[in-house]
Amino acid sequence: MAEEPHMDQSLFKYEIVAEDPKTHARAGVLHTPHGDIETPIFMPVGTKANVKGIPTETVKDLGAQIVLANTYHLAMRPGADTIAELGGLHTFMNWHGPILTDSGGFQIFSHSDAVKLTDESVRFIATDYDGSHVFWTPEDNMDIAMKLGSDICMQLDQCPGYPATRKFVERAVELSSIWAERCYKAHTRDDQALFGIVQGGMHLDLRLRSLKHLEEIGDFPGYGIGGYSVGEPHEVMFETLEPLVSEHMPRLKPRYLMGVGNPTTLVRGVGCGIDMFDCVLPTRTGRMGTAFSSQGRMNLKNAKFAKDPRPIDEKCTCPVCTGGYSRALIRHMVTQKEMLGGILLSQHNIYFLLDLMRRARQAIIDGRYAEFQAEWMASEGAADF
Repeated sequence: MAEEPHMDQSLFKYEIVAEDPKTHARAGVLHTPHGDIETPIFMPVGTKANVKGIPTETVKDLGAQIVLANTYHLAMRPGADTIAELGGLHTFMNWHGPILTDSGGFQIFSHSDAVKLTDESVRFIATDYDGSHVFWTPEDNMDIAMKLGSDICMQLDQCPGYPATRKFVERAVELSSIWAERCYKAHTRDDQALFGIVQGGMHLDLRLRSLKHLEEIGDFPGYGIGGYSVGEPHEVMFETLEPLVSEHMPRLKPRYLMGVGNPTTLVRGVGCGIDMFDCVLPTRTGRMGTAFSSQGRMNLKNAKFAKDPRPIDEKCTCPVCTGGYSRALIRHMVTQKEMLGGILLSQHNIYFLLDLMRRARQAIIDGRYAEFQAEWMASEGAADF
């Protein structure tokens, strides 16, 4: 039996504004203490309290409504106590809109052999910092999240990679469910929403088991969907993601597909009924010289752009494409390792995804998302892998 909510989460309301008649896409509004979020939405990632290379005011000007930060990295440096002492994450980041912090679970388990798991906790070696041995319980994780003070935080979970044996994934579901209950009981901030995370790998029955456990634990105001985009082919992901979201997840709760950020997967995910996405892809690939575009993914290091006076994407209205920066100039900066090249590409890529979601939302409201998705899939832009 589901418990009565152990605290007031009334500051977090999700309203459905429109539902597409031919797909499972929906447009909504998620209300938070630091502002409303119009969905579907892409959320830029500011892992260590900043979106790499981009000032906060620029991130906002690009159209971002909510940004992410990473619990593990912030707990390591500068530390949750320091951030709390400085007024919380919004003040520390100089971002005064909504913030989501992930649990740090994905980063912890990326330490692979250095991780030891029990029902009680996770122990790992912070090899990417000082090599210290770190011990985290779900209660510790919630304590850090509450000190950071994000609008939305995520439960501590185990994220199995791909491929993995069914036995391994089954154990990850069990452990994530145990930890979800402890996170739910330990979390006490009324002005911070705690989302549960659905795990289960590529096994639909395990996904449904995970979701059932979360619903039995209590009234989570939203759900993350973890354990995708961890090495599996995209078609394999959608085999279980589509029925999970469209047929089984609660209709009146926001659904957040974690760690997915290429344009085509966003378009297809919205069609399944996903509301929220995040990924480091737009900034990471931008720093590597790569751009999303209406012609597909572009490698600006390519010699064919050396004398190309056109903007990155002639259909794009971002500040980079409308600001006079040519493909030739950006290629020059990227090949000469001028930092501005990666910064401009990061700005373009973030804007591209935000604008794609704006147009998707309008298509849902207009009742033509099926046509929008079909047009995207038939376009050159869909070649984004």
